[in-house]
Amino acid sequence: MKTRTRFTLLFIVLLLLAGFFYYRFYFVFGEGAKAGTMNYFVKKGYVFKTYEGRLIQNGIRTQIQGNIASNEFMFSVTDEKIAQQLNNNAGSYLELHYKEYLHTLPWRGVSVFVVDSIISAKPISPVNP
Repeated sequence: MKTRTRFTLLFIVLLLLAGFFYYRFYFVFGEGAKAGTMNYFVKKGYVFKTYEGRLIQNGIRTQIQGNIASNEFMFSVTDEKIAQQLNNNAGSYLELHYKEYLHTLPWRGVSVFVVDSIISAKPISPVNP
């Protein structure tokens, strides 16, 4: 009877640890969309090469050229096809759909925000001074 009790306790502890691990690293805390101009997109990492990017969000640009005022959205990308599309649309006005996790994983990127699709991508026409 003691071995059955130990097995049951071990099973419950393992089940709780698995639930905690799932909640901490795989539970989608939130999801939404962000829009802006992509400022930075790169593949980097020592062991796990991940795609990381920054988006300058709307409404933050200054009217006077040379002034800096930005609200950057830092994100990671896990899908190779999405990464290729973002590389091809560097400098464009993008609307991105993302998922927010509670914590990061090394193979998922350094940001808790993971872009999973591109809603739209529009080229930006240059502004004449």
